[in-house]
Amino acid sequence: MSTKAIYPGTFDPITRGHMDLAERASQLFDEVVVAIAASPTKRPLFSLDERLDMAALSLKNIGNISVIGFDGLLIDSVREQNAQVVLRGLRAVSDFEYEFQLAAMNRRLDPEIETMFLTPSEHFTFLSASMVKEIATHGGDVSQFLHPQVNDRLIQRLRG
Repeated sequence: MSTKAIYPGTFDPITRGHMDLAERASQLFDEVVVAIAASPTKRPLFSLDERLDMAALSLKNIGNISVIGFDGLLIDSVREQNAQVVLRGLRAVSDFEYEFQLAAMNRRLDPEIETMFLTPSEHFTFLSASMVKEIATHGGDVSQFLHPQVNDRLIQRLRG
């Protein structure tokens, strides 16, 4: 039996930390679906289509990763994709409580679906898309944290 994992998030924009986690997940699971949430209440900087495009661009060299968008309950997308695992990243202890609550609720909604947590590589533990946007908004160089074309799009959007 092959194991399919969904790695959900807003990915506004996708960072090297996201890419690292997705790449490492691709070595653990037969298939990994990066599922990008529409998240209109979060008021993302980039549209869903833009985030899908940037994620596909950033992850194109990893053969067993696909990218989809979703709106609605994550658990419904997991079922639609016939996945068995929800993959979540934990950067710090502060992430754990929220992620634990999500995992418990998802288990309640569908006990057949497991949640697994991965921690980022050490040099990405501090990295978040929110922090990258904040630094870039104030003119800081965030190129080391993003795929080059994602960095270009972020700069264009902020200047725009």
